[in-house]
Amino acid sequence: MRPWEGSGMIPESKGGWTPVAPSAIPFADGYPHPAALDESGIREIVKAFGAAARRACQAGFSVVEIHSAHGYLLHEFLSPLSNQRRDSYGSSFENRTRLVCEVVIAVQLAKLVGPLGVDLIDCSSGGLSPGAKIPVRSGYQVPFAEEIRRQTGHLTGAAGLITTAAQAHAIVQEGKADVVLLAREFLRQPYWPLHVANELAVPISWPAQ
Repeated sequence: MRPWEGSGMIPESKGGWTPVAPSAIPFADGYPHPAALDESGIREIVKAFGAAARRACQAGFSVVEIHSAHGYLLHEFLSPLSNQRRDSYGSSFENRTRLVCEVVIAVQLAKLVGPLGVDLIDCSSGGLSPGAKIPVRSGYQVPFAEEIRRQTGHLTGAAGLITTAAQAHAIVQEGKADVVLLAREFLRQPYWPLHVANELAVPISWPAQ
């Protein structure tokens, strides 16, 4: 079943599965109860991220993003809302960030969020709690990128309903972020970069089709 044509849990008999999480806490009423990962399962997750990164490199990609937001597994480990463990992967900030750090090391973004070799922090929020009230508006995630950039000195990427060339250009020029990340606008306009380059009078090269 396509997600937009229904809701609720899909039983295993119809192709569903039991989800895993840091703690056995469902997202909301009517959602399946996930199985809490044990340390053996966590090690398998880390290995899987490493294997995925190797496949990406073999396929010719030069950048790997470790997605740790929007309610996905790594985000669940980071947040005390969803991570209520009392072992080395829960409770304290250090423990809740342990899985993400292990994944970063496993995908070998550097030899060793700075010292681990993270080159850019994509700043986003939401997706973990159904009761969160997020004031969604154009550029609503940009202040996170600006604040993290200011406090840490790391390169940041800004996202969140950024739809015009002037808006994206201003974010970078004003030092609110180092990179602007877009998704919806590329879905609406596959040739958006060409239009933007023309609008900003930036010369670009384009491969011959």
